[in-house]
Amino acid sequence: MAQKGIREYDGKRVLFDWLAKDFPKLKERAKKLALITPETKEKEALSANPWLKTTKLVVKPDQLFGKRGKHGLVLLNADWKTAWKWIAERMNKTVTVGKTTGELTHFLIEPFTPHAEDEEYYVAIRSERDCDVVYFSPKGGIYVEENWDKVIETRIPILGSAADAQFKLPDIKRREEVVRFLRSLHGLYAEGGFAYLEINPFSFSPDGDIVPLDLVAKLDDTAMFETTKLWGDMEFPPAFGTALTKEEAFVKHLDEQSGASLKLTILNPKGRVWTMVAGGGASVIYADTVCDLGYSKELANYGEYSGDPSERLTYEYAKTVLDLMTRTPDSRGKVLIIGGGIANFTDVAKTFGGIIKALAEFKDKLVKNKVSIYVRRGGPNYKEGLARMRKLGDTLGLPIQVYGPETHMTRIVSMALEKK
Repeated sequence: MAQKGIREYDGKRVLFDWLAKDFPKLKERAKKLALITPETKEKEALSANPWLKTTKLVVKPDQLFGKRGKHGLVLLNADWKTAWKWIAERMNKTVTVGKTTGELTHFLIEPFTPHAEDEEYYVAIRSERDCDVVYFSPKGGIYVEENWDKVIETRIPILGSAADAQFKLPDIKRREEVVRFLRSLHGLYAEGGFAYLEINPFSFSPDGDIVPLDLVAKLDDTAMFETTKLWGDMEFPPAFGTALTKEEAFVKHLDEQSGASLKLTILNPKGRVWTMVAGGGASVIYADTVCDLGYSKELANYGEYSGDPSERLTYEYAKTVLDLMTRTPDSRGKVLIIGGGIANFTDVAKTFGGIIKALAEFKDKLVKNKVSIYVRRGGPNYKEGLARMRKLGDTLGLPIQVYGPETHMTRIVSMALEKK
């Protein structure tokens, strides 16, 4: 399971549609969300969202970081002219939030909701092994952390329902309405593939309608096949302060072309230890093993190829990793670990075909960089794939050690790093 943060824009889009079943007035609220990017033109924004000209607005960056109010990054009760000017003054500007510095590129605009400060509530839901935990505080807003002793926990067993939960809330205004909101919210959390959901604060409009004002959410991206209808066109943006390198963006593009999975994150472009691992679980195990052996600072990348990618896609993926690996020589030499568990349906020989082609193209650079290659793989057609890899070593004169499923999957890591 990969927990990935989503924009507040997408979270509220999903949230309002879901809550509208129990709170019908929120259906209209779902239609009044606008996301402004560097490419957004003013006329286009107004054409797609005519309500922007007739509604008092709230504007804030939407880039997976919190405490926006404390950092002066929230504009309240503004007309369109003021809101657009405020965004223009901050678009593509670099800011520091806490210890993280990044560029502002996305802004959320929605209607401003007047509300009483004594009705700002906090709610969050997260999962534990055997239950979901709902956290509630009558003291929400920017000072919730200073009032953490007022947070109340309600535990809902896995496969249980919030409808059966007893929310032991304090004596607050409109208590029954708040409980109804918490029950509906947990329904979305359970059905929508959420890994974390926080609304701080939620409150009530002057008409008495409940309104979520600020949202943070993470989704389990492996639930996408079950929740596509609910999520719609969901984006998983990078964390604030991080930007994809050209190579990471290219692999992301490859990933989007196929039902297979191709992932790449550059940790240390000058690192000595590079991996080309088949399988999401295996990639974690190999990376953990490298770190356990004391080589975390030498680990150059993290990623995986899985889901039976075509030979072409595997070739493009391998070529990208090898290009990065051979850019900066190291007098100690480098290590390439081509690992994986025992595949269920990925054709090992086919995917190795793409890797072998890339290795052959980079022969001279691999030799120049004194690269040692360690291979361990099992699964459909693995014998053919390993035989081709051994032959490549003989043909190119590269030091390639090849092992099958008889060797523990992480054994080659200690072989490579400790020269055993």
